[in-house]
Formats: sequence, C-alpha cells, structure tokens
Amino acid sequence: MGTIESGAVTFDIAARHAQVVGDGPRIAPVPQDEMAASDRDLCVAVREGIGLTDHRVIPEYMRTMIRSPGIFAPHMQMGAAIFRGALPPRARELAVLRIGWLCRAPYEWGEHVDISQRYGVTPQEVERATQGSSAEGWDELDRAILRGVEELIGDHAISDSTWGVLARHWSEAQLIEFPMMVGQYVAIAFVQNSLRMALASDNPGLNYRA
Repeated sequence: MGTIESGAVTFDIAARHAQVVGDGPRIAPVPQDEMAASDRDLCVAVREGIGLTDHRVIPEYMRTMIRSPGIFAPHMQMGAAIFRGALPPRARELAVLRIGWLCRAPYEWGEHVDISQRYGVTPQEVERATQGSSAEGWDELDRAILRGVEELIGDHAISDSTWGVLARHWSEAQLIEFPMMVGQYVAIAFVQNSLRMALASDNPGLNYRA
C-alpha cells in the first residue's frame, strides 16, 4: 500500500510556485489570433460547459495544448464530458480541489477555487480541502469523496470501506466515472506543473482560498 495523505498536507507554497511556475512556460501558447476556428470553437464549448461566457481571451493552457493536435481535441472533449457527466458538480469540484492540493498544482488549484464556488463549495470547505478527509466537518459522502481521491493518488485503488460509502450514495455510472475523473485531473496537474503554466492575473495559485 502506498502513502495515503488523509490529513493536512503542508508545504512551502512560494518554493512550489518557483518550481512549477518559475521563469515562465516551457512551451509558448499559440497566439490567439493564430488559432484555427475549429480549435477556438472547441475551447469555447468547454468554457461554456463550466459556466464561462466571456471568450475574448482563450486561456494560455488551452492555447498551449493546441501544439499537440492529437491530444488537444480528445483532452478538451474529455473535459467537456466530465462537466456534463453523472457526478454532481459539487462532488466533482471537492475532488478536484483535493487533487490540486495533493499534486501541489498552482494552476489547477487556483482555477478550481473559483469554479468550485460556482457549484456550492463554501470558502470554509475550500480551506478544509487542504486538511483532507480526516478534517472535522465533512458529512459521510464528502469525506468518502476526499478519501477516494487520497486513496487513488496514494494507493491507486479505492478501499472497500470508501467504496461502500460511495456505493450507498451513487449509481454505477457515477462509480465508474469517479476514478476516471480523478485520473483526468491528476493528468492535467502533471501537464500544467511540468509545462510551468503561467498563472492568470486573477489566479493566486496555491495561496487562493476564496
């Protein structure tokens, strides 16, 4: 069994930002005025799926992923499928917050602090997500969601006890989707951290709470 981080995970945020944001992106994004119309349309569809309506500036992350055409479209489509998926949006966002924190992913964490609050996650719960499934205040399902993330990242499998709680609340479709969703956002954290994606001006990274 791997190390399962179920409690508070603390680290030097400034040092982490220096490591994975650093001196700027390792791969430059495609300039917005050079995007193909089909690529822009796909980005807009994904953004609208998460409730965003201002598409004057396409995020640098999306414009960077365009440089890998064979990955870009399925990656965007998977993101859209997850946002339209079977899991309740609030549950998904709680999971993504824990993923972003455990992966020490400034870009992902900061973006999903904003997204999560559009789906009912409170500022107190954002802070509590840094403390993990063992923190006081979670109900049974929320605790199991966070614990499932911790087990998948730490041991690459969901335990019987956590699965039992999730199965009491969720359908088979939701149970299948959950580990797939976790894998998707872990992969995104890997890419954003490794490419040293620049933080948007309104994204304070791992310092962000509300």
